[in-house]
Amino acid sequence: MTTETTTMTVSKDTPSQGESVNEKQASAALQAISQGATLPGIPSFTSIDIKRRWMLEHLAGAFHVFSRNGYAEGMSGHISLRDPEHPDLFWTNPLAVHFGMVKVSDLILLNHAGEAVAGNTKRPANSAGFQIHGHLHRRYPHVNAACHAHSVNGKAWSTFARPLEMISQDATMFYGNAQAVYKQFGGVVLDPAEGERLAEALGPDGKLLILRNHGLLTVGRTVDEAAYLFTLAEKSCGIQLQVEAAAANGIPKMVIEDEVAEYTFRMTSEAEALYCEFQPEYEYELERCNGKFLE
Repeated sequence: MTTETTTMTVSKDTPSQGESVNEKQASAALQAISQGATLPGIPSFTSIDIKRRWMLEHLAGAFHVFSRNGYAEGMSGHISLRDPEHPDLFWTNPLAVHFGMVKVSDLILLNHAGEAVAGNTKRPANSAGFQIHGHLHRRYPHVNAACHAHSVNGKAWSTFARPLEMISQDATMFYGNAQAVYKQFGGVVLDPAEGERLAEALGPDGKLLILRNHGLLTVGRTVDEAAYLFTLAEKSCGIQLQVEAAAANGIPKMVIEDEVAEYTFRMTSEAEALYCEFQPEYEYELERCNGKFLE
């Protein structure tokens, strides 16, 4: 297994082998949002090593985006990414390294026993993170990436143990079964049974899990999707808190009707589109730090 930089060849001319119906629908959704030439979606690759390297670059980049948005909190927070060759292994960040300092060479590959099998084996991973992410990856084969951090608005909204309401167009990306609430709080997640309950609470269609008195967790088919959804959920929590404060003073609150919310969700929430939503943040971070996280 290697993570060394290799020249990358990508193609989106035809669906890759095994491309699902949903992925084809997602391409159609990108066509709908693109006025003119269609925005390119998730690339395909000529080798597994090239794909892995690209994935790890985007994983490291996601940490830098989280840092810039103020999601770092001591040793808390983790992002995981399933290995493209070994689906029972996943990459994650080392414990006690600031999000804004994470590089590709810092990432650790864990198995489902929590053992570091490749990458930066000289640093530990986060034990609570292993319990949370390990159960998600094991239970849901479509969950290739998961993000959890102790962000301010997410922590504040989680105290209500309520789902986000459909009060903005962006919030509709969490319509219906796309979001769930874990209504228990058992402290730091070190018990495997707690990790399993979290995975159960998310559900097979979940994209966002609100952890009571804890924060937010998002998942996706790419780390780009999961990271974008986290930034969106964090902002949506902040908006919800502001709206609740205004509503408490007697200002009427309008909620988007179910039919419109479902339509908007359907037109914005496919994996290809959500991957594209994150690219401006990734490319800006790449430019801002002159590619430092690629090392």
